[in-house]
Amino acid sequence: MAADPTLPNFLRRPMTFLDLIWHLSNFAAPALLLSAIGAAGAKLLWRRQLRATMTWPRLFGSAAAASLTASVAGLVATGHDGKMLTFAAMVLACAISLWWTTRRR
Repeated sequence: MAADPTLPNFLRRPMTFLDLIWHLSNFAAPALLLSAIGAAGAKLLWRRQLRATMTWPRLFGSAAAASLTASVAGLVATGHDGKMLTFAAMVLACAISLWWTTRRR
């Protein structure tokens, strides 16, 4: 079966394993970066209250799980990656997750 010459080059060949890794890492990067910034901000703003009880990895883990969940939900709901609604949901999920994690200390 010959490739359709009207298609762009990236659609003429099958996806390789390296392509899959790049797609997944680019999908997760905004959620992980948002989580890292949110966790670092929480530790900086409330360092006295969170000094001994909350570690940065714990804050990052809960924020990352919430942000990635919101990102996947946005992909399923809209059918596309990178919609502004999805980014807004990621910010909201990250904030709620950090609030919930710091409240349960």
